[in-house]
Amino acid sequence: MSSLLKLIAVEARLFVRDPLSFALGLLLPTAVLLGLGAIPILREPSEDMGGARFIDYFAPSVIVMSVAVIGLTNLPAVMAGYREHGVLRRMRTTPVHPAKLLTAQLVVNLLASLVAVALVMAVGRLAFGVPLPGNPLGFAGAFVLGITAVFALGMLVAAVAPTARAASGIATVLFMSVMFFGGVYLPRFMLPDAVARIGDYVPPGVQSLLDTWNGDAPDGVQLLVMAAVAVAAGAAAARMFKWE
Repeated sequence: MSSLLKLIAVEARLFVRDPLSFALGLLLPTAVLLGLGAIPILREPSEDMGGARFIDYFAPSVIVMSVAVIGLTNLPAVMAGYREHGVLRRMRTTPVHPAKLLTAQLVVNLLASLVAVALVMAVGRLAFGVPLPGNPLGFAGAFVLGITAVFALGMLVAAVAPTARAASGIATVLFMSVMFFGGVYLPRFMLPDAVARIGDYVPPGVQSLLDTWNGDAPDGVQLLVMAAVAVAAGAAAARMFKWE
């Protein structure tokens, strides 16, 4: 087994063994969906949403939560913690370059995000009949760009934060912003129109996810914004990242 695969296996075990990361990253979004679905009125068609059910409308926002919890809270704190405790510095003296640890972290957190989203979709479908994305290819494209943008922002936080506590503080601000504009704290149809429009372009792009979920094509400008954020934040993170 290569050193990278070994690191991925180790980081995966550490992720699963951390109760907070495991519970918040993998289980919390599904628990939120189950809690909302347990309220009968949220499973009934609503005139405010054009005859759709709230539980169906809210599913993309739960996906936003799944991505944001892992990409903006777990990833930056872990990487900043490794730097703070000298793990990255010590690895530079070994044949295993710390860049492989960074890669392993990205792989593990991306896989965890995919598992969390798959769990949300499966439980929503089986428990409440929440439909799957009506435009699966469009949804996949919007999701890939959105999650890439979120993880690029997470890596930028890891690059500039000197300590795990600082990373958590910066990431919390970003996390709360993503959750607010993504319609998690308050459904998007209840937000002022200007705020909702801003949310269309805040990673991971909940409106594109919602459009493709309903079978429509994603907005090209919104996808371009996600791509631009991913490239800009990723490039800045690569340029500013310090190993010690």
